Amino acid sequence: MRHLVFVAPKFLENTNRYVAGFAKLDGLAVSVISEDPVEAIPGALKPHLHGEHYRVRNSLDGAQLAEACRFLARAVAPIDRLTGALEQLQLPLAQARELAGIPGMGLTHARRFRDKDEMKRVLRAAGVSVARSDLATSLDDVRAVARRLGYPLIAKPPAGLGSRSTYRLESADDVDALPRMGLSPSAEAPVQVEQFVRGREHTCETVTIAGKAVWRSGTRYFPTPLEVLENAWMQYCVLLPREQDGAPWTDFHPTNEAALQALFAGASPEASTALTHMEWFLTDANERVVGEVGARPPGVHIMPMMGLAHETNFVDDWCELIAFDRFTPRPRKWACGAAFFRGQGRGDRVAEVHGLPAAIEAAGDALVELRTPKVGMPRAAGYEGEGWALVKAPSTGAVKQALLGLVQRVQVRYG
Repeated sequence: MRHLVFVAPKFLENTNRYVAGFAKLDGLAVSVISEDPVEAIPGALKPHLHGEHYRVRNSLDGAQLAEACRFLARAVAPIDRLTGALEQLQLPLAQARELAGIPGMGLTHARRFRDKDEMKRVLRAAGVSVARSDLATSLDDVRAVARRLGYPLIAKPPAGLGSRSTYRLESADDVDALPRMGLSPSAEAPVQVEQFVRGREHTCETVTIAGKAVWRSGTRYFPTPLEVLENAWMQYCVLLPREQDGAPWTDFHPTNEAALQALFAGASPEASTALTHMEWFLTDANERVVGEVGARPPGVHIMPMMGLAHETNFVDDWCELIAFDRFTPRPRKWACGAAFFRGQGRGDRVAEVHGLPAAIEAAGDALVELRTPKVGMPRAAGYEGEGWALVKAPSTGAVKQALLGLVQRVQVRYG
């Protein structure tokens, strides 16, 4: 029996889906490391874990994770896999693997995915098109990059999460304003400054086993995540098309292959078995530019959309991939999409919600799941908003129509 350790900082709804996915696999003993006590594990899952629970103070501390793994290796069995689904866990997990002698991705390769400056250096050296960029350790450095590359620019932490703490710089005044926005470059906290790429933004999700790509999927953002971040009122959508082999996604596959080969170069088979999430731009000049790559499950509901499109549970599929290096490709039968509802106005709570009945009626049978914004709920801290909807239909056009109807009809106002 294999022994897998899953790091779940908190036993929240989405995290518990991954715990359940591992728990249902035959031949696998599952242990968990968490900041929550063992009592927080859902009762239905406990009998199926066959491992131990270890509580840590800080799940982002690689040394604490390594100490927990040493205990679990003694208490249960040697550890075959140490994993976690969150982006911010990937470096602590890599450190713990190295400290505790666990197979899988170590710090060298984890940094290629987590540190965006290192990522771009590796991709640039491999001939993969990325935005020109540099690290800045002071505002003077940012100004120097601006003189060299010209405006507009993007400034963000090298180990940022999604588009959070990401700012567009259009002028010298924007550079001066960075500290007021919470981004103060220093030697201890450098800032990545890169060219602003104009184009349609897509994703490429890739399953690799021992470094070989065995399956790909892709989505498109409407509008781009940065535009959503800059406009707090803007509702947005993610589209997964019915045409699995259609342009522009398949045209991007050679770029995706070259990028992953560069990032995984020198990695062990265990380290290069993964589901990666690659964001990329198609420019007006038909250039394919890689933005960022994560070696973990994607967010913004891409996981459930891939499951709906292929009539499978993609969380379960990821769990089997990580635990046993197995993945079964399935045909795509549906187009899918996610719509995110975000409020307008000032205030820290939802004061009004309009248009839900009309939106539900217009979406019809395409509506699969709906999390409705509710009056009185706190204003969301993240860019996913106060509610969302998942839709699926036999054609890409029908999904686009359903998504458009949802974001046009549902209106959320703060007060």
